Amino acid sequence: MALRSKRSQAPKPIFISKHADDYSEVYCEECGSGESPGELLLCDKCDKGFHLFCLRPILVSVPKGSWFCPSCSKQKMPKSFPLVQTKIIDFFRIKRSTESTQKLSQGKQKYWVKKRKRSSSLVMSKKRRKLLPFNPSEDSERRLEQMRSLATALTASGTEFSNELTYRPGMALRSANQPALEKGGMQVLTKEDAETLNLCKRMMNRGEWPPLMVVFDPEEGFTVEADRFIRDLTIITEYVGDVDYLKNRENDDGDSMMTLLHAANPSQSLVICPDKRGNVARFINGINNHTQEGKRKQNLKCVRYDVNGECRVLLIANRDISKGERLYYDYNGYEHEYPTEHFV
Repeated sequence: MALRSKRSQAPKPIFISKHADDYSEVYCEECGSGESPGELLLCDKCDKGFHLFCLRPILVSVPKGSWFCPSCSKQKMPKSFPLVQTKIIDFFRIKRSTESTQKLSQGKQKYWVKKRKRSSSLVMSKKRRKLLPFNPSEDSERRLEQMRSLATALTASGTEFSNELTYRPGMALRSANQPALEKGGMQVLTKEDAETLNLCKRMMNRGEWPPLMVVFDPEEGFTVEADRFIRDLTIITEYVGDVDYLKNRENDDGDSMMTLLHAANPSQSLVICPDKRGNVARFINGINNHTQEGKRKQNLKCVRYDVNGECRVLLIANRDISKGERLYYDYNGYEHEYPTEHFV
């Protein structure tokens, strides 16, 4: 199992406000309690207190720099990305070709009939626990809506779209991504499943998008819904972003880092950081794994694989998923470091 990692970090005390000396008692505006003072956050404008876990969406750690409560920040619905085909194609760097343009601009075609036949031939593969490629929506306009929803979320979060692991100057080198260093918990992706993963990548490069819709929920923030029926064992997406050493991120307040390599030597452990570059994976929410209700929500599994000598992380359907169902996985693997007890 993979781990959406948030390193152990003692919360900052409530005296983070420059006017904290003026207060003899601080309480949360949402729940009225002054308990858990280490998780009370003061607004830098109105000096009112809020528990990290009482905010919606919740915060998993005290943010660096100034923070403003929902009232002072005047939170608004994120501005939607323009529903213009050329802008969407450019945003996702879809390969411009006659074939891909036709698939985006036309409705149902013979291609989709052929694709359905290919998918149906994988029924026996499912019984052998082989991974399945996602099945794009047939309606070209709907695919553009799906892509637009992701572009909206990425733009609102200041993230550049990327569908690959990226290696940046000053971070981990690609040569550091070695499955042989793994301490335990990584599977080897079979040749056939690797071909299925590559098929998914090629489809996305042509504009044949996974049937996912990113929506904004005031309780959970950005979250992802299935936009058509998704079969068990379908590859949903790869978790991507900048690759860095875990030791470089121990004081990072990012809440969406994912373990890539859990090395026997901690100094060699790697994490994926999607705060600058990423894809739809960073918007898929986690379950509250402290409750049975939360556990029942889980419909994805997060698995780390050795793919041709390189560590990769995949999100895979672990049961059939209905259209309109929100996607959830367990942020914690075997390390159980990510705080989920206050998740919705």
